Amino acid sequence: MAPDHVDVLIVGAGLSGIGAACHLRRRCPDKTYAVLEARDSVGGTWDLFRYPGVRSDSDMFTLGYSFAPWRAPKAIADGATILDYLRRTADEHDVTRHIRLRHRVVRADWDSRQARWTVLVRRDDTAETITLTCGFLYSCTGYYRYDAGHTPHFAGQERFAGRIVHPQHWPADLDHRDRRVVVIGSGATAVTLVPALARQAAEVTMLQRSPTYLLALPARDALADALRRRMPAKLAYPLIRWKNVLLVTVNYQLSRRAPGLLRRLLRRGVARRLPAGYDVDRHFSPRYDPWDQRLCVDPDGDLFAALADGRAKVVTDTIDSFTARGIRLASGAELPADVVVTATGLDLLALGGMTLRVDGVDVDLAQTVAYKGTMLSGVPNFAMTLGYTNASWTLKADLVAEYVCRLLRHLDRTGTQVATPLAPPDDRRAPLIGLTSGYVRRGVERLPRQGHRSPWRLHQNYLRDLLLLRFGRLTDPGVRFTRADSAQRRSVDA
Repeated sequence: MAPDHVDVLIVGAGLSGIGAACHLRRRCPDKTYAVLEARDSVGGTWDLFRYPGVRSDSDMFTLGYSFAPWRAPKAIADGATILDYLRRTADEHDVTRHIRLRHRVVRADWDSRQARWTVLVRRDDTAETITLTCGFLYSCTGYYRYDAGHTPHFAGQERFAGRIVHPQHWPADLDHRDRRVVVIGSGATAVTLVPALARQAAEVTMLQRSPTYLLALPARDALADALRRRMPAKLAYPLIRWKNVLLVTVNYQLSRRAPGLLRRLLRRGVARRLPAGYDVDRHFSPRYDPWDQRLCVDPDGDLFAALADGRAKVVTDTIDSFTARGIRLASGAELPADVVVTATGLDLLALGGMTLRVDGVDVDLAQTVAYKGTMLSGVPNFAMTLGYTNASWTLKADLVAEYVCRLLRHLDRTGTQVATPLAPPDDRRAPLIGLTSGYVRRGVERLPRQGHRSPWRLHQNYLRDLLLLRFGRLTDPGVRFTRADSAQRRSVDA
């Protein structure tokens, strides 16, 4: 039986994959496509994470799609509301019926003669392996492992009589009411968990090795509420979106140009929300500059409120070992615990774990260079979504989807079938992700690299990417457009 064939095969049915399919439906309605999802449900991150308080770390006017206005009241929304938004958007744009669940992509092989990908897929629902083909392969899998989070081994943890859980796989039967809970970590997940757990737990401690920058913001956007009351959604939404884009851009640029000033402003904001005499410098003054790691948002200052009224506390120390009753610290103190939550981060996994081959040669991702932040040098007719680290993921995902649609239309218009990015002319390379976060340091060497200058350099700047991906030239020295080998040979033979 001949394998199923589509023009575009999208891998991943989370935020990026659903958005990519919607863009394709709107901008390239003549293209056939399918969306493959390894899990048994759509939604990606927002279906996977079930821990208490799970929410967005970016405002939903920019984390939402450009073409689907966010209508819920809160700008910083809970996971269930975001998941409902994703599923509703997929339904409204007739994408849902194109999604094939429990289809895990194992390998993709490019054949230059046929100008197509042959994709090996394992169906987890039937345990069979099937083959699909496509003209363009579009990876929307994010960059971390879905099946396991990063959990370091702690000395003596086998002795602990309580329960150890990782937020990425929160147990449905875990009851934390009236329990003593220690949350290990200081990133966005820990900042979300602590106030949520503190509503019912007897005691919640956030145990951090080092502090993270925190910014308290209202969960509702007052200006957005005012505009939505007075204007149609189609007019209000772009205005709100651009307002938030500009605010985030100014914040990031200030952190790069005047890190000391932003550090002082953030510290002042924290101090205002905590009781007099609180040791802000120990617990909330990181050793790195703002935006060397992601800035954590505290909606409505919930974490600070829990700390101020004694429902939670922060301990800055390192772990010596677990004991039967809790955690012994390097300082000699012991934290009693019934439940320990290891909010210790994620593990990177490029392309959802699938491997690529081009004309029988394995692609070493670490040796490729990202072109315009979305294609890979030497890999034809392939794109991936890599969202911003300093702004909402979807801002970049929308631009990448628009660019892919422009590229597909260009191939049709010019009678070519293949777009192959080229490597930069010089040897200067840099990591694809510039953050110093632990999950980045642990896995960034396995990811593609970036070059020294455009179009191979990622600027983490929405305004620059808007010009490059939405309005920039499709033909430049960084990409080669050709016909399929078989088409060229038929032309010569004729």
